[in-house]
Amino acid sequence: MAASSPSPALAALLLAVLPATSDAQPSRATLPISVEADSSDFDYRNGVLVFRRIRVTQGDASVAADLATATGLEFQNSEWQFDGSVRIVAEGGTLESDTAVVRFRDNEIAFAQVTGDPATFSQQRGEQRAEGRAARIEYQLTTGRIRLTGGAWLSDGRNEITGSTLVYSMSEERIVAEAAEQGGEPVRITINPQSPPGEPPPAEAPPEP
Repeated sequence: MAASSPSPALAALLLAVLPATSDAQPSRATLPISVEADSSDFDYRNGVLVFRRIRVTQGDASVAADLATATGLEFQNSEWQFDGSVRIVAEGGTLESDTAVVRFRDNEIAFAQVTGDPATFSQQRGEQRAEGRAARIEYQLTTGRIRLTGGAWLSDGRNEITGSTLVYSMSEERIVAEAAEQGGEPVRITINPQSPPGEPPPAEAPPEP
């Protein structure tokens, strides 16, 4: 599959891997933000706050980690660093990573960049489960878009897509792979066959003695 210019067929396939929906997500900006931690250390002289075993919650969105560092306890315009067993939950999806940088804008959890070996995400919608992994995942909570970069892999539970950079919309359940972001590498799609209703999957061959 060529990476220089995506064909209409490729674009249609990429957009059809997961069905689109039109569920609107209300703004969280008017909801209170709760901070819970096992311990905290406020360094007023240097303007640094350190929390251990922390959980930040706003509506249905939350960020939890072993450690968090912030430059102030305000959410109008601030950036927090989370480290160790990072777990971010929003819109029915979950991201897990080693570290994360979370930005708050206008009293709202707006953006998260997570890194790991690899960083992962999953989203369950009914019987369908989307999941992915990459070296870095950027999540725009205000739009519900996830950008996976560095060995990106996405699956809807049956079909798989790999590429240098993939974008997934959690609100629309849609995958987009732009040719210009693949670094000259092709986007690969693996479509696994589905057994007809009522027919069990083929049995695996027994190992040779």
